[in-house]
Amino acid sequence: MTPHTHDVVPRSNWAAPSGKPPLSSRMMRATWRGLPAKQHEVGWEPGLEVPGADGSLLRTDHYFPRTEGDFPTLLVRSPYGRGLPWSPLFGVLFAEQGFHVVLQSCRGTAGSGGRFDLWRNEAADGQATVSWLRKQPWFTGILGTIGPSYLGYVQWALALDPPPELKAMVVQVGLHDPHALFYEGGALRLETALAVGVGMTYQHQGLMPLMRATLRLQRGLRKITTARPLRGAHVPALGEVPWLDGVMTHPDADDPHWNGASVAEAAERSAVPTALVTGWHDALADQTFQQFARLRRSGCAASLLVGPWTHTSALQQGWPEVFAESLAWLRAHLCGDPSGLRPTPVRVHVGGENAWRDLDDWPPAATTADWFPAANGSLDRQAPVESGPLASFRYDPDDPTPSVGGPLLSRRAGAQDNGTLEARDDVLTFTSAPLTEAVDVLGPVSARLRIATDTGHADVFARLCEVDARGRSTNICDGLVRLRTTGQTPAEVTVPMSSTAHHFAAGHRIRLQVSGGAHPRYARSPGTGETPVEATRLQPVHLTLHTGSALRLPQGTP
Repeated sequence: MTPHTHDVVPRSNWAAPSGKPPLSSRMMRATWRGLPAKQHEVGWEPGLEVPGADGSLLRTDHYFPRTEGDFPTLLVRSPYGRGLPWSPLFGVLFAEQGFHVVLQSCRGTAGSGGRFDLWRNEAADGQATVSWLRKQPWFTGILGTIGPSYLGYVQWALALDPPPELKAMVVQVGLHDPHALFYEGGALRLETALAVGVGMTYQHQGLMPLMRATLRLQRGLRKITTARPLRGAHVPALGEVPWLDGVMTHPDADDPHWNGASVAEAAERSAVPTALVTGWHDALADQTFQQFARLRRSGCAASLLVGPWTHTSALQQGWPEVFAESLAWLRAHLCGDPSGLRPTPVRVHVGGENAWRDLDDWPPAATTADWFPAANGSLDRQAPVESGPLASFRYDPDDPTPSVGGPLLSRRAGAQDNGTLEARDDVLTFTSAPLTEAVDVLGPVSARLRIATDTGHADVFARLCEVDARGRSTNICDGLVRLRTTGQTPAEVTVPMSSTAHHFAAGHRIRLQVSGGAHPRYARSPGTGETPVEATRLQPVHLTLHTGSALRLPQGTP
């Protein structure tokens, strides 16, 4: 570990600048309801130049309580600019509650010097910023970090070698492993990669450039995602994005391209109290659950909040809960006030009953129950007596099975009606009888599938759905893996389907959905063994599901 200096410049009578936060931030702040009352007026010191690790000047804004006294500091580092929504969400709101907030643009973004390079500079630039903080007359030596998504990644990067001043972290819908953001089960998360490409490239430039780029992507999405080859098809909409091309052309997590990308080890040995926030349809939910498990193993103080949210709605519809959780954690660990903490480490929203449940751990203790698909389309607790094929379908990459809802970064994310999707010939469904009593599913869901293919190359997508009393099928959780088979012998594969906390009411039904993809959420399998990014030829694939397959549900007590 790098030796740290503990020297902090002696505090003096700091002359607070007279600036007010931007009008746009104050106007957005005025629209929010259900938040704690303001405790302090807020001052603003914009455009500070903080030396990065390589000497590049990192543009930084300082928000502060316009009140006499000492206050802890929050560091927020962002590649998405320092304006909306970050200025009101973090700068204004937390300064109102008694924190200095340092909002900084990552290297190469929003006026900061140097060149932005996804993940490679965040640890060093974070340490350089803390060194600068030590010299500020208002810095008390008590530091916390906060932020969502990539703003969570920079927190984990700093925690690889945590400075002694770092006393608390709040990681909201955050990542620690960029490869796992872009790849799942060996398949490229195509729609996510394109959405991140737009955000990283244009959001820090301002609202209008971002809106124009987003519109170009939406208008050209079908052409981009069905191009042969896929590589480079995004350029007309996004321009040249070198790091995105690197992501798409290096699918193997062991490729040297990804060296140093994952900062998972920070949680393995962390002693910094950390609050985690995610949603059941967050594209980074699985990474959050991994972070929590690592923190618990390390003995670190940690909390977990999981709401009925997507990646973006956690900081929109879910903001009152997320803000209250974040503020309570920071007050407890930076201000010595634990009064706002909840009594248990875990709080999850239970779908199907629209209620919150407090738990001692995640996942909670549960019994894994296998539900078996049958040839007649049923889903039963008893395994079929006879062995052999259950059902077959043809996946045509030239007419790929579409994605509907789930953990996306777009407005189409979340729980959706799957009726039109399930009416397709390339989607299998297996459905239980109406439940005679309620079933609670709490924890990681998976499907053990035995599948044969005629080309040897395919993807398999599995989804858990709830069918209500009216027959409406709604997605709960899902997953995809790349499959390789030999001859007509079925291969057995386990499809991790993320986690859930869901209450299936009596009279409702449990459904397993199986298909050959979900496009454009995932890059389509060409069926030939070529990589989807380089493929120019498409080959339809016949997939056959065999007995021995099962949907595996962690069932708790309703």
